[in-house]
Amino acid sequence: MHTAILVEDMSDALALLRADIAAQHPEIEIIATAQSVVEAAKVIRKNEPDILFLDIMLGDGTGFDILEIFPDLKSKIIFVTASDEYAIRAFKFAAIDYVLKPYSYEDLALAITRAKEQLQPNKERLRILKDTLSTPEQKPAKISLHTLDKIIIVSLDDIVRCESDSNNTIFHLKDKRKIFVTKTLKYFAELLKSYDFIRVHQSHLVNLQCISAYIKTDGGYLMLKNGENVPVSVRKKTEIIEILDKMHR
Repeated sequence: MHTAILVEDMSDALALLRADIAAQHPEIEIIATAQSVVEAAKVIRKNEPDILFLDIMLGDGTGFDILEIFPDLKSKIIFVTASDEYAIRAFKFAAIDYVLKPYSYEDLALAITRAKEQLQPNKERLRILKDTLSTPEQKPAKISLHTLDKIIIVSLDDIVRCESDSNNTIFHLKDKRKIFVTKTLKYFAELLKSYDFIRVHQSHLVNLQCISAYIKTDGGYLMLKNGENVPVSVRKKTEIIEILDKMHR
């Protein structure tokens, strides 16, 4: 058996989550629920659960306020968030799992399985999540990258380019490090497109700030500030030239 506390400020959503867990996951005992930061602090202080279901936005604060009250919390956390593009992006940048409302039974089961298996996100990843959620209009400073055996946090400005490797991605950093990440280039192209990263080829995503020049010979390629060359696909040539022209005006 695993114990759980549910923190959700909407009464209907709380009742639904409680009913779904009771019906689908009899191995989880719900020992308390809370609808605010203050209530949650009281019940967690009384009995720390194995799993904490934590809504991000609460009436008197946020889920992060609860985590700051209990900096040494040992509970596995399942974040629950509404369907919001900024929230989803923030979780992806922090490489932290979440359940998206409205969720399916499969979503809930997967989140519970992951929570049981995984280690807690560290304070830096939680900070990335909090910062990206609180300032959705700003460029995130850092991103968490899932490798095969760990999560590495890097600054966006330190990424020179990303290269496709089948269903994985190789990140090339300014310090010459290469980080092999278990997600597709398409995933990162979508995530980073608003932050000066451009897909220049089926296999290449480039930080615009790292481009030195576009060379029109030999089929067209980018010369990067670190001396590397990256091919540009035929259908991307016009877009690349227009972007570089704007940058150098």
